[in-house]
Amino acid sequence: MRISPTFLVLLGILIGIAGCTPIGNDVARKVVPDQQNEARIDNPDQVAETAGFAEPVLDASTRRAIQLYGPMIRANAERYGIDWRLVLAMIKQESRFSPDAASSKGALGIMQLMPFTGEEVARDLDLQDLTHPKDNIHGGVFYFRRLYDMFEGPDDTERLKLALAAYNAGVGRIYDAQEVAAYLHDNPTRWQSIKDALPLLSKRYYTLHRSIWRQDKPKAGWFGNGGETVAYVDHVMRYYDEFRLLLN
Repeated sequence: MRISPTFLVLLGILIGIAGCTPIGNDVARKVVPDQQNEARIDNPDQVAETAGFAEPVLDASTRRAIQLYGPMIRANAERYGIDWRLVLAMIKQESRFSPDAASSKGALGIMQLMPFTGEEVARDLDLQDLTHPKDNIHGGVFYFRRLYDMFEGPDDTERLKLALAAYNAGVGRIYDAQEVAAYLHDNPTRWQSIKDALPLLSKRYYTLHRSIWRQDKPKAGWFGNGGETVAYVDHVMRYYDEFRLLLN
């Protein structure tokens, strides 16, 4: 029997697909780290090709940050039930581990707490100096845990992404995006639905807003930085995925 070349090409593609097993990240584990053990780097010079990074995620600045701030990160992550490697990923994205980082919007410190948020968590936790890494990390992890508890999701990873988006954009923006998603018959507890809805919070979609809100605009106001928030979540999760591969 003669087999056509087209059939052989298709067969080769199917075999190739069947032989590839992607590394999933559908479950973001919460761990309780041993504070007595320092972070172990299995291979500090490993290039993070699996996550699509062009350079090692555990570069010199990250390794130095783990030495300087690792105990603080671990202690607060354990206190609030968050994987310390997620906190590390957030700090890497927020400030590149610089305690002197400051944004044009007034965010300060290693975890880039906004002034109003900083005042609130400092009052709740009786923190004295949010510019100091110890207090800033404590306040940032506490605040992130509060955001996490404000959302529901089909699994832990979805909730983490929603909380990260709220950490970047403000919880009101994400609630508005959830209302848009629900109006469009998408699942408001899934990150993909929120990614699709965030651009629709800009002023150009005011006719849609009139159908959802009485004030003819989102409750938290028009929002034109949805792309920045999506990029923030994507970057933190990529760092987190790689840190889980390389750090205990």
